[in-house]
Amino acid sequence: CPRWEEEKKEGGVKWTQLEHRGPYFAPLYEPLPDDVQFYYDGKPLKLSLATEEIATFYAKMLDHEYTTKEIFQNNFFNDWRKEMTSKEQEIIQELDKCDFGEIHKYFVDKNEARKALPKEEKQKLKEEAEKIQEQYGYCILDGHREKIGNFKTEPPGLFRGRGNHPKMGMLKKRIMPEDVVINCSKDSKIPEPPAGHRWKEVRFDNTVTWLASWTENIQNTLKYIMLNPSSKLKGEKDWQKYEVARRLKDVVHSIRAQYQADWKSKEMRKRQIAVALYFIDKLALRAGNEKEEGETADTVGCCSLRVEHIKLHPSLEGQRHLVEFDFLGKDSIRYYNKVSVEKMVFKNLQLFMKNKDPGDDLFDRLNTVILNKHLQRLMDGLTAKVFRTYNASITLQEQLKALTKSEDNVAGKLLSYNRANRAVAILCNHQRSTPKTFAKSMQILQTKIDAKKQQVEEAQEKLKKAEEELEDTKDPKAEVNVEKQKKLLKRLEEQLAKLNVQATDKEENKQIALGTSKLNYLDPRISIAWCKKFGVPIEKIYNKTQREKFAWAIDMTDEDFEF
Repeated sequence: CPRWEEEKKEGGVKWTQLEHRGPYFAPLYEPLPDDVQFYYDGKPLKLSLATEEIATFYAKMLDHEYTTKEIFQNNFFNDWRKEMTSKEQEIIQELDKCDFGEIHKYFVDKNEARKALPKEEKQKLKEEAEKIQEQYGYCILDGHREKIGNFKTEPPGLFRGRGNHPKMGMLKKRIMPEDVVINCSKDSKIPEPPAGHRWKEVRFDNTVTWLASWTENIQNTLKYIMLNPSSKLKGEKDWQKYEVARRLKDVVHSIRAQYQADWKSKEMRKRQIAVALYFIDKLALRAGNEKEEGETADTVGCCSLRVEHIKLHPSLEGQRHLVEFDFLGKDSIRYYNKVSVEKMVFKNLQLFMKNKDPGDDLFDRLNTVILNKHLQRLMDGLTAKVFRTYNASITLQEQLKALTKSEDNVAGKLLSYNRANRAVAILCNHQRSTPKTFAKSMQILQTKIDAKKQQVEEAQEKLKKAEEELEDTKDPKAEVNVEKQKKLLKRLEEQLAKLNVQATDKEENKQIALGTSKLNYLDPRISIAWCKKFGVPIEKIYNKTQREKFAWAIDMTDEDFEF
């Protein structure tokens, strides 16, 4: 039977046997060649090894938007100066006087040289990478050889963060074996640390699924080496996550009826819980208070919204009871939305904001602990994330039913699928900035479209001539030629239609990140059932890695699946 249908273990035990090699550490720094120099105030300056390494981190990013941001520049310079020798600190006082140009060019050239390597050299590098993957990329878990997800430690560099993160530009330090906690089974062969080093700790904890962990220095949060998404434990967890969301389907109508009734409650806390739950349900807002330890960005969720984060408009843009949201959500991504809400929600918000300052909590009788206890009472296992998963999956299923036309070709059906997925990404606020390569790739696509249009016009002309020849001569050969030209024209028109669909899809997706919801919030069985029902190859929706992650869903789903 499939691995995820094997007998489950009791009492929170996840495994009985776990053996692995430990993490693969980022290679040590290679000093720059003598002819590649750093300049300060127009003069060459030889840097100490540690200072030079950090200078290369900044130099590599010179053509990136990050290095134009003041907060990135300030954080980098502050952290860089801490690592300098006292002599370097005396000389290097201002970032504006630093010239990283030669270093930047060195790495650009090195990158281009790597791309231009002969096929044999590239093959050698590929084989070396495969050898490392073979040694470190697998573990033995309860007799199964399972793939490990991220078996390499992150190399040192500059922290980027998402959105306008206040710590962007800070120095991510090198992870050493002395930082790493190893987790394995007692009777397994304990991984050997690199020569001259030792592990921080070795644990034998079979109630967790991570293989190694360490604390990163920027946010002071734990990082883990985990199993690959295609592994048995990850598959089980995924499956259970979507089954909990499916259970919500049976009680969601009574939950909605209850929170609507509570909008009129005599108890202020009940009213606040009811309005917060409405936002979580209808707008897929996160609960809030999800900041990681050490996080300094002013990010909020539903429970931690302040009065300054919303504006109330009794009437605006032809809509009644409009609420305008504007705040920084998870990962410092801005959430901006104008939503028409129920009249009682609007009245309650007016009440919650009465006599409060902009910096006061909107829901002053509520926090995530209170909200989560309330959600648990409504349904076992219910959290704000379950609501998000439920609404994302239901939205996809409904949109696919509404948008898919069985008579469309595969390209047309895929456009419908991406439009349905986009509705979910918008609901969940999964944004991205327009890719730097967008304009160029659209230009290339437009050139292909123009060339294909030309081919279609030429084929139409040839068909017209062939039909005229047949009319004049009634020659059987001319009839064969007409059929041939018709087939050619049809094929070219289909190719043109496919290119036009690609262009539309690309344009509509330029600022929407479809991947996050597809991999984390959408029950894969909905997509697989849709593929089977409409004859769309699954590989058009999920790449190889994703198909491995969702192997459990591919195995058990037929075209009649309903979330």
